Order: sequence, then structure tokens, then C-alpha cells
Amino acid sequence: MALSKFAQRYEAGDAWLADCSAHPDLVRAAWAKETLAPIASGERWLVAEARLATAYLLIGRIRDEHRGPILADPEADKLWWLIPPDAAEELADVRQLAVQPAGWTLLCPPTRWLVGGRMWITYPDGSGQLTDPAVLAAAFGPGGYRLHTEATP
Repeated sequence: MALSKFAQRYEAGDAWLADCSAHPDLVRAAWAKETLAPIASGERWLVAEARLATAYLLIGRIRDEHRGPILADPEADKLWWLIPPDAAEELADVRQLAVQPAGWTLLCPPTRWLVGGRMWITYPDGSGQLTDPAVLAAAFGPGGYRLHTEATP
């Protein structure tokens, strides 16, 4: 029986996320035990961290094509965006965000279910898409990020 389109995307997201680790087999083993898997940032992505209560509503300001994986932990009041490895400087002036250094470990659930209170708000889909740092910075600005629209007569 063929997998559904959603199941294929979840599997692709899990494969991509595990492959971001230096030890993909350990990541998969953690998920098989239904525990969080430690994945170090740096080579493929960095982590921009914000308070969940402050940042959750900003997710809707970022269109899908500019938004990569977003992980949430409601109990810890944390939200993490996966951003390009060279994005730290671009986000340095956004006071509500803390860009974690390369090598910082993010404890990740698999894409398809909640583990340890953590869940993917926008899950990895296997494409490697990350959140555009300029758009993320703009979303935290006073007016938020807005796409340019054509003038109407």
C-alpha cells in the first residue's frame, strides 16, 4: 500500500532532520524510543530562539515560502526557528530573538508527533527550507513583515 502524501512528507522531514545530525542512527533510535533526539546546530542550520508567548502570533506574518521548520515547547515557553547558518549577524539586532551559536544542541521530536511536550509548528518537510532571516527580523518589527502588493487604481 502506498504512503499518503502527508506520510511521505513526514518521512522526508524525519530523514532530513536525522541527516542534519553527525549521528543520524542515534537520532532515529531516540525517536523509536519516543524520546527527544539531540541535534547540534551549525553545519546545516542555526537556531533562533524566542519566548513562545511573544512569538507565536508572529508565525502568521511569515508566508510559507519564507518559513522553515519551527519547533515549540509550550511548557518551557520557547519557540525555535531553524535559520541559515550565516544568519546570526542579520538577526543580531532583534532583541526578542537569541541566535544560538553553532554546536548548540536542539532536542527534537520527530516531525509527526509530540514528544516531551515539544512539537513542530511548521515541520521539516525534507526540502531543507529554512526561515528567511530578513523576513523573520521584519516579522518582529512594529508593523510586521508585509509582502509588497501591486498598486490598485
